[in-house]
Order: sequence, then structure tokens, then C-alpha cells
Amino acid sequence: MSLSEKFIVLPFKKVRGNLAPGEMRQASNPVAAERIAESMAGRFVGVAAYSVMVDMETGDMTSPRVLCRFGETCDVAA
Repeated sequence: MSLSEKFIVLPFKKVRGNLAPGEMRQASNPVAAERIAESMAGRFVGVAAYSVMVDMETGDMTSPRVLCRFGETCDVAA
């Protein structure tokens, strides 16, 4: 198993009164992830930037770690 650290930004929106994740964006480093999240914050009910470990063979993401969050977000590890 080959793991690699990746940085993602996940916006959240309200769907029928519940929080739902939007389209994930990848960032090149943690600073870029935080900058992207901050720039998206005004357009969504919530945005979070994460560091995740990705299995390069399967594409599975594990060990999400919050880098920053704005507004309403939910736990992606649940």
C-alpha cells in the first residue's frame, strides 16, 4: 500500500435542511488549501480544508485532518 498526503477543499451546502458536501477541490499544499477555502467561504454555508492520506493504488482516502474551516461544516470522518 502506497500512501501519499493530499490537500483537499470541501464546500458544504444545505440540501433539504441538512448539510451536504459539494464538489471537492484539490490543492497543491496546505497553504493553498487554506487560501482556496477562504476564497470559497462567501459562496457556501461552510467550507473546510483537509489533509488526507490517499492510497495511490485504490484511491481510498483516510485520516482526514482539518486545516481550517469556515461556517457550517460536518465531520467527514464519520
